[in-house]
Amino acid sequence: MGTARNATKPNSRAHRRPPQLASRAALVDLPASGCDLPVPDLPAGREWTGDDRARWEELWQSPQAVMWDDTARGTVAVLLVYEAAVLADSASAWQAQEARYAAEALGLTPKAMASLGWRIVGDH
Repeated sequence: MGTARNATKPNSRAHRRPPQLASRAALVDLPASGCDLPVPDLPAGREWTGDDRARWEELWQSPQAVMWDDTARGTVAVLLVYEAAVLADSASAWQAQEARYAAEALGLTPKAMASLGWRIVGDH
């Protein structure tokens, strides 16, 4: 049998939140109208198509983009490359998986938004 909890100790389990509540932080509301910050330039080192450029603009104007900073540029660029391969039906399995990981890292899936505590709300 385990020892009794000592509620006088600051790290006691008596002071911990149950696991189902530990992940429940305040939600961050993202504007449904999207991000109105300037769209960064596409990274150099590759010829970007018109479709790539349109998708780049779309992603940087999404509601999730209000939570990104310039460090997200590489992830967004990689997502474009992987998405293009998936849509052209030329992606390998690992490229498709990496596309999913990139989308989740950017909060672009419902599951990722829930885990990040983000929700899209309409303008009031």
